[in-house]
Amino acid sequence: INAPILPAPRMSTRCMSPPDGNRETANSPLSGRPALVHATIGAEMRSPEITSWHPASWQGRPAQQQPTYADPGALEQVVAELSRLPPIVVSWEIEALRERLAAAQRGEAFLLQGGDCAETFADCESDSIAKKLKILLQMSLVLLHGLKKPIIRVGRMAGQYAKPRSTDTETRQGATLPSFRGDLVNRPEFTAAAREADPQLLLRGYERAALTLNFVRALVDGGFADLHHPEYWDLGFLKHAPLKDAYQRIVLSIGDALDFFEGISGRRIHEATLVDFYASHEGLHLLYEQAQTRFIPRRSRWYNLSTHMPWIGMRTAKLDGAHVEFFRGISNPIGIKIGPA
Repeated sequence: INAPILPAPRMSTRCMSPPDGNRETANSPLSGRPALVHATIGAEMRSPEITSWHPASWQGRPAQQQPTYADPGALEQVVAELSRLPPIVVSWEIEALRERLAAAQRGEAFLLQGGDCAETFADCESDSIAKKLKILLQMSLVLLHGLKKPIIRVGRMAGQYAKPRSTDTETRQGATLPSFRGDLVNRPEFTAAAREADPQLLLRGYERAALTLNFVRALVDGGFADLHHPEYWDLGFLKHAPLKDAYQRIVLSIGDALDFFEGISGRRIHEATLVDFYASHEGLHLLYEQAQTRFIPRRSRWYNLSTHMPWIGMRTAKLDGAHVEFFRGISNPIGIKIGPA
C-alpha cells in the first residue's frame, strides 16, 4: 500500500473489563454466497499479552484490496483530519450489541442483518434510507412473530462505500484504467481522472455515513419503529406481494396482543415503542478504519468507532495479512465471511 505510516502508541491488547457507567471519554492518539460468522468473544480472550498492537500496526503486514494514491501527503492530511472528527458510533452502543449477540449465541435472540452489497453516496437521501429501514423492520416483525424471540437488527449501511475487486484494473476498448473501488475511493466513470483514487472521498464517506446513521436514529427515536404502528413501514410493492395477506395477519395479531396486554395491565408497553438498530460494513479500507479507531480510557479498550460491527471479507482474510492484524486489536463484535474460495 502506498500510504504513510502514522505514529501511534503501542499497547498490549490485553484488556480489562469496562467499568460501570456510560460516559464516553474517547481520546484518539491517532488516529453458493459465503456465510458471515459473527465473533463476540471478549477482547481479553483474543488479545495475546506478549504481542503489542496499535491502530497502525497493520501497515507492517501485506495489505490486500488497498488503493494507491498519487499524493501520499494529501492522503496523510485527510487521515489526520478523520482522526480528529467525532466518532460515528460510541462504545456503549458497541458493548450493547456484543451483549445481544452473546444472547443470540445462547439461543435467546435472533440476528437479522441486511442491506446493500455496496452503498453509494447518492443513497444518502431520506426516502432511500427510510425504505431500507422499513424492509428490515418488516422482516424483523415476521421473525419476531415466528420465533417468539427478540430480534437484533443490524443494517449493512452507513459505511458500506468500499468495494473489493477481482483485479486492480479494468480494460475497455483497448484502454486500461484502475478499477472502480467504490465511492469511498474513486468514481465510476471510465476516465483517467474519475478512476484516480481521491483522498477527499474518505471525508465524503465519513459525512454520508454519519448523516445516514443520524437519520436512522432520528426515525427510531421518533417512534417510526413503534410496534404499535407497523403500518408506518408499508412499502408500495407490498400491495402486490403474494404473501401480503399473511403479512397483514401477522401485523394484526401483534397489534391485538399489545392491545390485550395494555388493556388488562392499564399501562403501555414501553419496550414495544423502542427498537435498537445497529450499523455494519466491511472494514476494507484500512486507513479509513484506522482513523476512526479510538482508545476509550474508561474501558481500557480500543474500538473502531466508524461502525458497530465491522467484518472481514473473503479476499482479505489471510491470517498473516493486514486486515486480520487490524481486527485483532479492536473490541467490536466482528464478522468474518467464510465459504468456498
